Amino acid sequence: MALSPQWLDQLRSRITLSAVIGRNVRLQKAGREFKACCPFHDEKSPSFTVNDAKGFYHCFGCGAHGDAIRWLTDHQGMGFMDAVKELAAEAGLDVPAPDPRVARQAEKRASLHDVTAAAQEWFVGNLRSADGATARSYLERRGITDATIREFGFGFAPDNRQALKPALSQFEEPMLVESGMRIAVDDKEPYDRFRGRLMLPIQDARGRVIAFGGRILDADGNGPKYLNSPDTPLFDKGRTLYNLHRAAPAARKSGRIVVVEGYMDVVALAQAGIAEAVAPLGTALTEHQLDLLWRQVERPILCFDGDAAGQRAAMRAIERALPLLRPAHSLGIVQLPAGVDPDDLIREQGAVAIERLLSEPMSLLDALWHFERDAQPLASPEAKAGLKARLMDHTDTIEHPDIKALYRRELLERFSAFAFPPRERKPWQPSQRRGGTTADISALSTDAAARLRRAIEGGSRDGFTFAVLSGLARLPDQVARHEEALIKLARRDRNIAPAIDSLIEASESLDSRDSSPISMEFGLPAPPEKSHFAFLDEGTDPGDAREELAEAVSLLVERPALEAALVAATKRFERDPEGSIAEQGRLRERLLALNERVKLFGRSRAAMARPANLTHTADTVPADAAETE
Repeated sequence: MALSPQWLDQLRSRITLSAVIGRNVRLQKAGREFKACCPFHDEKSPSFTVNDAKGFYHCFGCGAHGDAIRWLTDHQGMGFMDAVKELAAEAGLDVPAPDPRVARQAEKRASLHDVTAAAQEWFVGNLRSADGATARSYLERRGITDATIREFGFGFAPDNRQALKPALSQFEEPMLVESGMRIAVDDKEPYDRFRGRLMLPIQDARGRVIAFGGRILDADGNGPKYLNSPDTPLFDKGRTLYNLHRAAPAARKSGRIVVVEGYMDVVALAQAGIAEAVAPLGTALTEHQLDLLWRQVERPILCFDGDAAGQRAAMRAIERALPLLRPAHSLGIVQLPAGVDPDDLIREQGAVAIERLLSEPMSLLDALWHFERDAQPLASPEAKAGLKARLMDHTDTIEHPDIKALYRRELLERFSAFAFPPRERKPWQPSQRRGGTTADISALSTDAAARLRRAIEGGSRDGFTFAVLSGLARLPDQVARHEEALIKLARRDRNIAPAIDSLIEASESLDSRDSSPISMEFGLPAPPEKSHFAFLDEGTDPGDAREELAEAVSLLVERPALEAALVAATKRFERDPEGSIAEQGRLRERLLALNERVKLFGRSRAAMARPANLTHTADTVPADAAETE
């Protein structure tokens, strides 16, 4: 009976692994996992873990590892089909009836495994023979040790078009062709695919040889520098990661997995003590390969060469990963020095150099920002706008709504800081003159003051906004202190932008001359009558006035940000109704709470100032001081 991988995955997904193991082993909850003393070997402290989310158990002491089926076969002594039938009954699944076609395919794969296993044995023998002297010399120059040669199964393919067929005479020609070992073209005689190359076996998750990679030894020889087997019934390069069968156990111990460009980089890292390295096989990382990586760790590290090709490969991997991102799952990016690959770095500076880089990878978001920012010169407004467009195109590919929103917000903030840097100015210092109640700056001209007044009055949507802008005009030394927040507010609210621009421009132009405070007589707006905003009250302690003004600015900036987020969530309704409604609800709650804070702003101070026998009157706070647009 042949069971498809899809059906077995469905079976595993319906089984709670901790419930199966918990029948025989006493498990203790430990965060997202369960732990226990290992049932496969004697130990005093727990090193056996069960992870329901990932569907496997693992012992860090003896290396025991497997899923629910493996548990029943290895620990309970059941046969494979008996274990499958027991779990299927528990999961409410029917075991598929035997499929003759699937059975024939399985038999065919088994026979092709025999071909690749025999070819591997032959390649290894060739390396030890006199014909393998050139290959052995190459390995010696690369510093590959005998232990590493044995571990990775290095071999040698002679430079002969017909050498493999007589060596594997037990297999018919069609099998040699189908396994990828020989090439058949039209009516010509088939010939060996790998000739004059240093050979490395490519293995599946169970360690079985399914394909080969060959590196050319003659620098002047014909053909590509590296050559891999073609896709076969055994081998799908887009669904295979070189060295995963060795790297996966090592990754479970170290908590990381490293992706490099080629298998010689994997070998170099392994020899340097970094066993958790894998490589794609001649293609950019695929969705399936990313899923394989995320099954091992939540944040695989990409470590590609420092040349232009390596950077392009990293960017392609980032683009492939963005639509697949999910909570807690991302990528780390290590950027090697230009023109250096991991093997070069290890040989020149030792393993400590690569470990130092791997210990501090860039986040995926950081790498995306740096790659796009440095992709081309940004000397013109059009080029900067192009950068923003590229960044937003990337975020649009992210399918998870929360991650998309967070990426969009972070990248827009970085772009704004880059494209609209704050003007250089003296560090903000509290004013020491006139009791510190207002900044000592030269008086504005009548025209300038009139323009500032029009901007403030025109930009005030409500009494609260008007009060805050008036407070900044009254305490202009605070404009510099809150400039970054005010610039963000101006970008979000075009109505208030002229007032903020005028305040910033006025404070900058007046800082450099002898001072006298801005005077309301020159046309600046007067504060609301009977206001209880501390920053508008002449009798308020200067420190208290500045503290309350800072809180008011914070509230003023937060409101349009929430409103913009609410608009964005509403627009997303057609694509993601459930997520849109949930996010709208959260944002409305936050906006309601903020508006309540605005309404209450200054009232507690008013209540303290009012005699106890007086009741609240309508003129205590301006009627529109807390209304929103």
